[in-house]
Amino acid sequence: MHATRKVHSMAEPMTKDRVLRGALALADEIGFEAFTMRRLATALGTKPMTIYHHVPSKEEILDGIVELVFAEIALPPTRDDWRAAVRARYVSAREVLARHPWAPPYMESRPVPGPAQLRHHDAVLGALRSGLSLEVTAHAYAILDAYLYGFAMQEANLPHHGEEPIAEMAGEMAAAFPADRYPHFVELAGHVATTPGYRFGDTFDLGLDLLLDAVERLEREERADA
Repeated sequence: MHATRKVHSMAEPMTKDRVLRGALALADEIGFEAFTMRRLATALGTKPMTIYHHVPSKEEILDGIVELVFAEIALPPTRDDWRAAVRARYVSAREVLARHPWAPPYMESRPVPGPAQLRHHDAVLGALRSGLSLEVTAHAYAILDAYLYGFAMQEANLPHHGEEPIAEMAGEMAAAFPADRYPHFVELAGHVATTPGYRFGDTFDLGLDLLLDAVERLEREERADA
C-alpha cells in the first residue's frame, strides 16, 4: 500500500495550478484509481474543502491533469516533412506516457477536451495533412493513436515497468515453463534473456516505422488510383 507523501510545502499559497500539479504528482505516485480528494489534501498539507474551493470535483481534477500531460507532449515540428514531424510527436508522446503510466486510458476519454488537448490534436492533424489526403489522414490518425495508447498501456502493466531491462524476468520465465509444452514461448523468452540490453520499449520505434511505411504506401496507392 502506498504512503501518500506531501508534494508541496504548507507555506506555499493554494491555487488551482498548485492543486492540479499536486494531483498530477499524486497520480504518478499511486495511480488514478487509488486517487481520492482526501489523499490529495493530505499530500498538499491542507483540507479537502480547500481543494474543492479551487477544483470542485474529482472529474475536473482528471480533466486538469490530462491537460497537463498533453502539454508535456511535443507538438510536431513544423520545419520537418509530414513523416518526420509525426514520428517526432509519437516518440515524444510515448516518452511522456511512460512518465505518467496512469494516463493512457484517460487521454481520449474526456467529454469536453481542453485547449491543450485540442491544440495538440489539431497540430497532429495539420502535420498529417501536409503530406496526406484527408481520407488517408483519417485512417492514419486513428491507427497511430491506437498503437500509441495500446503500447503505453501494455508497457505500464509490465512487471518491470519503464526503462528497466526485463531480461532477468524473461530468463526466469524461460526456466519455469517446460519447453516441450510451450516451445515457442520458451524460445522467445530465452531470446529476450540472452539479448544484451533488451528493453520492451525499444520495440515502439520499430512498430511506429512499420505503421508510417504502411501509411505512405496507402497514400501512394490512393494517388495512383486518382
